[in-house]
Amino acid sequence: MQTEIINTENAPAAIGPYVQGRRAGEFVFTSGQLPLVPATGELAGPGITEQTRQTLENLKAVLEAAGSGLDRVIKTTVFLTDMNDFAAFNAVYSEYFHAQSLPARSALACKALAKDALVEIEAIACG
Repeated sequence: MQTEIINTENAPAAIGPYVQGRRAGEFVFTSGQLPLVPATGELAGPGITEQTRQTLENLKAVLEAAGSGLDRVIKTTVFLTDMNDFAAFNAVYSEYFHAQSLPARSALACKALAKDALVEIEAIACG
């Protein structure tokens, strides 16, 4: 199966030996997106609301670079460093995913994320 590396300047560059995303057949797999501002590489803000919004904007940019979009996401995996942030995270998440396009989702608590981020999201979408 042919695969294609997805790369865009509209999302943060990879900070390790991985790519922003990869297309395989009809599917797009994104790497975990952090709440880093693409132009600066810095966290979008100190709180879960601004970090979730930036993470989703980064995810959106990678998907669009692959010819897909948030409305084509079939599965997300969410990593939160504090489950007390779950309600605030969901409030922002629901601005990006609506009833007609809700993906399947897993949400996990983790001890820490790269760059001391509060949230990271990866996705699988139709191309």
